[in-house]
Amino acid sequence: MSVTLHTTDSLEYLSSSLLPVPHGFSTRKGGVSKGYLESLNLGLNRGDERENVVQNYRLLGKAIGFDPFAAVGANQVHGKTILPVTARHKGELLGERLGIECDGLITNEPGIPLVVFSADCETVLLYDPVCRAIGAVHSGWKGTALGIVKTAVEAMVSAYGCKSKNILAALGPCIGQGCFETDANVPEAMSQALGELAEPAIRQAGAKYYVDLKALNRTWLLEAGLEEDHIDISQACTACQPDLFWSYRRHQDNRGSLAAVIVLPERRAES
Repeated sequence: MSVTLHTTDSLEYLSSSLLPVPHGFSTRKGGVSKGYLESLNLGLNRGDERENVVQNYRLLGKAIGFDPFAAVGANQVHGKTILPVTARHKGELLGERLGIECDGLITNEPGIPLVVFSADCETVLLYDPVCRAIGAVHSGWKGTALGIVKTAVEAMVSAYGCKSKNILAALGPCIGQGCFETDANVPEAMSQALGELAEPAIRQAGAKYYVDLKALNRTWLLEAGLEEDHIDISQACTACQPDLFWSYRRHQDNRGSLAAVIVLPERRAES
């Protein structure tokens, strides 16, 4: 079980050996965007030319195996709303604007790629091989404090009859604990939500704190009923590798957007 880096032509992305469906976590390499957005910017709201972003999605779709023009994305608001995606949402990602507001997407319909964005925040991809359902979640520190990944698992259970013990989860690159320096409000929110379970993911150094978003989201997934060996976690830190990933901490607003994507194929395409 591992999250590894793949290179196809000049494009680089990560995927988890745990998930047997087309999916990936983008890097900033392999696209056509220019200047401070060089080169695989996947955000339509970052000041890029629309044609560049669309071409970047074409390149990523070819590498991973999804149709970007069928994909669904959302305007992320750092909440815990999960949207069950159906055919009527198909193509929402590359529409003129993202009309959906939420931080998590789930579906059991084949051929609809789910996309969430990040630039230091955690992204989590979910797959139930028994009920054949998928999910994509954006979990920044606010979403982590709200337990959005647990809410996403519960939504898959409610909407599609999934069992938590069958769900597989891959956590993508995000800002690591050593780089995520915060004030007291962040660890206080985690402790209020998870109690003593949050303590191993919080380290204090003087007046500042260092918070491990990966560990906290893993804890939420375990609380939701996932098996320990059904959770795969990327060790990459977006802030430590600003040449490979977009990082809000490192690049501020002079940056593009990373994306995590997953799609449920037709049954015959699964392995």
